[in-house]
Amino acid sequence: MADRVHSMPSPSSSPLPPPPGRRRPDHHHHQQSDADPDPAAAPATDETTPLHPSFFHDRPLALSPPPGTYIIQVPKDQVLRSPPPDRARRYNKLAGRPARRRRLRRACCLSCAALLAILAAAAAFAGAVFLIFRPRAPSFSVPSSLSIRGLDATALASPPTAGLSPALDAAVRADNGRNGKVGVEYRAGGDVAVSYAGQRLAAGPWPAFRQAPRNVTVVASPMRGQGVRLTDAQRRQLAADRAARAVPLTVETRVPVRLRFGKVLRTWTVDVKVRCEVAVDRLDGNAAVVNRGCRVRVKPLWWWW
Repeated sequence: MADRVHSMPSPSSSPLPPPPGRRRPDHHHHQQSDADPDPAAAPATDETTPLHPSFFHDRPLALSPPPGTYIIQVPKDQVLRSPPPDRARRYNKLAGRPARRRRLRRACCLSCAALLAILAAAAAFAGAVFLIFRPRAPSFSVPSSLSIRGLDATALASPPTAGLSPALDAAVRADNGRNGKVGVEYRAGGDVAVSYAGQRLAAGPWPAFRQAPRNVTVVASPMRGQGVRLTDAQRRQLAADRAARAVPLTVETRVPVRLRFGKVLRTWTVDVKVRCEVAVDRLDGNAAVVNRGCRVRVKPLWWWW
């Protein structure tokens, strides 16, 4: 004999359907059960009364998701295998970046390696040339005489309104005797100048010629000046030096030079500057010269000089 279970009012929400395989009792049967309070009068039945709807609502979501919810499981190896059509171009562009970066990195490394190899080869070649030829700088000096005109006592005492016009014929001795295998090419465009106390007196061109190894050449250069004006202090000092028979002059030479190693190999052209300090005993006629030393300056070939 089954126990009698009184039905309860359904909640506001629609009741869930009964479990499958169970038949829901009709309403007539419930009315008869309510009308007959005697349990002995209730007929026997093999039907089961459905559970209250709260039984289904209180179940965990993991076991029974709410209506309208769908759970789709996608295998992990199939996610984002192919991009959407509207982003396929951007996907291909981003996917190709690592390859381009690798190619660019490889090209940079190869360029740096090639540059280092070229520099190493150039350094080795320069070292071999230096060890084989042993280049040395030629020496310069001013010979023992110098012809001077236009700086006599009369011109210094009353200088003309247009200025002084001195004329000097100087000779510079270039000695390449220390180089047994290296020749020197003096190219056109050089000049020679003579100055006193920082004031240029006259200037002239330096001739172009080729100097063989172990050769000594004396270069004569006529120098002319025009419109030279000396200050009162410079004229007084020049008169005092002339009276003491020791007038200091500066001979400056600037000439483009190129070296020759053997018959084929040549260097680039560089400017060589020579500064010689001399002293003369007079300022007219042929004056005796006392050399006080010459200095050679050239920056690009510092290792050679």
